[in-house]
Amino acid sequence: MDRAEKGAFITAVLFLSFFFALIVYAAKGLNIDVPTCITDVKPYTQGQVIQHAPNRYEIHYLAKMWYFEPADVELPVGSTVDIYLTSGDVIHGFQIDGTNVNLMAVPGAISYARVKFEKPGVYHIVCHEYCGIGHQDMTTRIVVKGGEQK
Repeated sequence: MDRAEKGAFITAVLFLSFFFALIVYAAKGLNIDVPTCITDVKPYTQGQVIQHAPNRYEIHYLAKMWYFEPADVELPVGSTVDIYLTSGDVIHGFQIDGTNVNLMAVPGAISYARVKFEKPGVYHIVCHEYCGIGHQDMTTRIVVKGGEQK
């Protein structure tokens, strides 16, 4: 191996190591996870909010032209939420501003993500996949209300 090949090889190994370190940092340091598609659960036809414990929730979102069900959800600050998403008609997007939740709603499949709402505020949800003539109005929100701090 001549000097130029050795330099190219070392440079390639350094770049690969750097990119691998960035992936590990994103996964562990920033808690960014790849969305999960659940294939062994039958898609539901109605959205709902299920409370399992004081700060533990499960939300089944149903995306349809041109709304999300359930609409406006209120949660207490510090809530951990398991989000399940499906579509009743066409492919839709689902992004919660201010979080790393970014899912696709696909008919016949269920997407999953977990998020913890540490700060009070309004978290807007938008459809980021063009789904028809009313796409620009396909929004909802999660309102996280803060409790009294002791």
